[in-house]
Amino acid sequence: MSDRKPYRHRFPMTIIQYALWLYHHFSLSQRDVQELLQERGIQVSHETLRQWNTKFAPLLAEELRHRAGTPGNPDGLR
Repeated sequence: MSDRKPYRHRFPMTIIQYALWLYHHFSLSQRDVQELLQERGIQVSHETLRQWNTKFAPLLAEELRHRAGTPGNPDGLR
């Protein structure tokens, strides 16, 4: 995914990806992710994080599946 802003969204895709990565990788609550982003100067509500998760998590998962390569090959090398 590129760094452009998705249609009708305030933040670029890198911010959305980072927020979703924090949420899923570290099993944080949406309010915890909200606080971490606020420490970095990004004002976002926990409801916005929920909406991002609903909309973008399947897209990011699909991208990761394509990046992973073949099963049984953790480096993604063929």
